[in-house]
Amino acid sequence: MPNRLKGGITAPKGFVAAGIHAGIKQTALVVSERPGPIAGVFTKNTIPAAAVLLDRQHLKKRLGQAFIINSGNANAFTGSEGTKNTVETARLVAAALGIPKQYVFVGSTGVIGVPLPMPALRKGIPILASQLTKTGHQHAARAIITTDTRTKTIALQQRIGGKIVTIGGMAKGSGMIHPDMATMLAYLTTDAVIETKSLQTMLRKAVEQTFNCITVDGDSSTNDTVLSLANGKAGNRTIGSTGSAHVQFQNILTEACHSLAMDICRDGEGATKVVKIQVNEAQSQKAAKSIVQTLATSLLVKTAIFGADPNWGRIIAALGRSGYTLRPDRIVIAFNQSIIVKDGKGLGPRIEQQIQKIMQRPSFTISVSLGMGKGTATQWTTDLTYDYVKINASYRS
Repeated sequence: MPNRLKGGITAPKGFVAAGIHAGIKQTALVVSERPGPIAGVFTKNTIPAAAVLLDRQHLKKRLGQAFIINSGNANAFTGSEGTKNTVETARLVAAALGIPKQYVFVGSTGVIGVPLPMPALRKGIPILASQLTKTGHQHAARAIITTDTRTKTIALQQRIGGKIVTIGGMAKGSGMIHPDMATMLAYLTTDAVIETKSLQTMLRKAVEQTFNCITVDGDSSTNDTVLSLANGKAGNRTIGSTGSAHVQFQNILTEACHSLAMDICRDGEGATKVVKIQVNEAQSQKAAKSIVQTLATSLLVKTAIFGADPNWGRIIAALGRSGYTLRPDRIVIAFNQSIIVKDGKGLGPRIEQQIQKIMQRPSFTISVSLGMGKGTATQWTTDLTYDYVKINASYRS
């Protein structure tokens, strides 16, 4: 089992970070002492932000050394000016650090449709670079948040192939959270020696099991990015596509992503509860994933969770509109281990009173067994509260 430690994104050997106010909201910079393999997973939104487009291009070079992330401005839907500004941002960082600009990966989060204030960035980036330290991880984590109420960081360490390997990370995300991907930025660093192709494969697998399994409000954004950078300073044998080292690294990478994903879910805008939803015995894996997303994004299910109302009819209604033919007499619904629906009918008021007490907890599990096959899927969701509406009704003010 990996050990948790302090240090966040700078916990691995050879990484430094900083975060300052730079004329937007805040800006973070994370830098490796040397370039190394980099992997990335990005939004599937068909109107991606300029930073996503640039990062996809830079990722083709398969090497990275720095992340620059601004909050308060998404630089999305800003046309050719937005593209030009993102390229200039990368160039400014490269110049400040003395590295090739294709080693710089840019992230932006905030309001869509507003150009970046480049005069502020031109002034701020050299200052940011001058403040890079091993202890700058908290400043960087704080600099990337928007409506988040707290920072989200992780650091894990494990012996792999006779060497101590460390993974560090930070993320932001609170609203517009939904699979493929959740609206968030996440950055992971590691001192492992690893093949680029293997890192990409493992990151994609980790994202699919973590960031793509959370939802707050069913919206996904233009800027979603997960990047993982390795610098090889741990000195382990190269981790490839198979073997025990591959399995060990996959496990700690997935654990790091899961920790950040759950931090995002727990910090969902206005959220008071995080609920694990499991669908079992669906006719296929594809069906299970689709059905669990239908349940996790149902506004009526989410408001029932907020009100601790054991209204299982809302779950039945969501199942019925999932697009798959189901057998009502086979459906079983349980909250934690307490069954509330079985053999096509509810089990009555006494059970509902027990379920209501379960629903008053900050976290619990809703499991739905369909009796149709072997497909299973899990997703984490939040309740939908009055505060979510308040936060998003005044997001720009």
